[in-house]
Amino acid sequence: MHDMTAEDHKRVSAAIAKAELLSDGEIIAVTTDQSDKYHDVALHFAVLATFLWLGAVSIWPSLLSEPYNWIFKSWDEPSMQGQLTLLLGIALALFLGMLALMRYMPLRLALTPGSTKTRRVRRRAIDIYKAGAERRTIGRTGILIYLSMGEHRAEIVHDDAISEVVEPDTWAEAMIALLGPVKEGRVVDGICDCIEEIGDVLAEHFPKSSDDTNEIPDKLIEL
Repeated sequence: MHDMTAEDHKRVSAAIAKAELLSDGEIIAVTTDQSDKYHDVALHFAVLATFLWLGAVSIWPSLLSEPYNWIFKSWDEPSMQGQLTLLLGIALALFLGMLALMRYMPLRLALTPGSTKTRRVRRRAIDIYKAGAERRTIGRTGILIYLSMGEHRAEIVHDDAISEVVEPDTWAEAMIALLGPVKEGRVVDGICDCIEEIGDVLAEHFPKSSDDTNEIPDKLIEL
């Protein structure tokens, strides 16, 4: 993941302050290593591996009888009780082994479906916005830039007043400005470019009023 330096924080704060000079909008930038632990994904793959093993044994019984004879060095026909005990033991070992393997987060993220990651990043972005920015501005002009590094996804979430006058497609340029540099490893450049694009949109629809105050601190938040 990308570690932000003090200079990075200063750059983002300056970009937010500059973008807010011409509008009543309030911009919040948040980055996180990942938006979810995906424990359920690890569990699902452990269960899947166990069921595949049970299914394979039901189709090819020799997968169980041959290991039984090798382990117990028996010349007799394997007993039903012995085989079922071995079947259960291997299934349990496979289940626990897969859970242990899925503790490796890069593997867990790689095996998580893209649609699942998209939904969870979006949900986390909305939760953060509701907790830290929603309706905290007089004109309801707060907007959140949320970057989740582990999932390689980003979200832009905004308050009611912005939704009423700005079409969702308007933020496409801001997302391109964000993700282009991020893919090249220039995370702060992407965040600052995105802030600039958003600032232009806010300045167009919510020009600076004489009584506007800075209602949300201009800073980058790392979670």
